[in-house]
Formats: sequence, structure tokens, C-alpha cells
Amino acid sequence: MSAAETAPPAQRVLVLNGPNLGRLGSREPDVYGSTSYAGLVRACTALGAELGLAVEVRETNDEGEMVRWLHEAADAALPVVINPGAFTHYSYAMRDAAAQRTAPLIEVHISNPYAREEFRHTSVIAAVASGTVAGFGVGSYRLALRALAEETAAQRRSP
Repeated sequence: MSAAETAPPAQRVLVLNGPNLGRLGSREPDVYGSTSYAGLVRACTALGAELGLAVEVRETNDEGEMVRWLHEAADAALPVVINPGAFTHYSYAMRDAAAQRTAPLIEVHISNPYAREEFRHTSVIAAVASGTVAGFGVGSYRLALRALAEETAAQRRSP
């Protein structure tokens, strides 16, 4: 048997993105950077592969679809990296769906919400997330994926 045949299967991870994140690269590059959404997808999937994660990146402007994806993750015990976008500040439906998580969930933000307008200082997701990474540009996703890889590896080692 080859090493690939004996290696454990990659841990599936969902990277969920909320409203306007599909416009990365053209939307306020002074705030969100110049990396396109396609570039973000490539960066997340490439790093995921290095970390032994099977990363699936999704984006929606629809709150209901995001809630369904969070239910899917809870039902399958899938770790999640989530950038809720504007839903961060007011979507109690997403908060309640995220609270049902059965695996680590890390909230990410490209910018630092606390360095911006006051309405961005509130996250209804943070209290039910495993952690939050913000303010490092698309690097926030890399940091979150590394944290998930460490967390899921530790859980696999625990009896």
C-alpha cells in the first residue's frame, strides 16, 4: 500500500461567505484588499490541502441559504470557517443555526470591525463561535484554517 492509500481521509471543512464577499477585489479594495473571490477560493483550497483539509468554499447573499449550510454542517459534524458579512451584526437566525454546531466554527472578517463604524462592533455570531479572527485581510482565512486543522487534529487524538 502507498502512503496515499493508508493516509486518513481529509477532514471536510466548509468556508462560508455572506453578502458581498463574491465582489472581493472590486469592492472597496482599500478596506477588503485586491484579492478576488476566485483568489480567495484558490488560497483556501490550496492551504486546506496542505493541512489535510478538504475545503469547500461557498458564498451567498441569501440569509436562508446560509442558515441551511450551517444546518448541513451541524448535521454532518463539519468544521466551519464563516465570514457572515453584514449578517454578523443582526442575523439571529444565523446565530441560532451556528449555535447548533457540532464541530468547531471560526468567525472571520477581512477587516477589523472594531476599527470601523460603530454598527460593525456587534457580532451576534461571536458568542456561539469557537473563536474569531479579524483584521488580517484574506490572511484571516489562513489563520482560521490553521486553527481548525489544529483543533480537529486534537479532537482526533482525544479518546
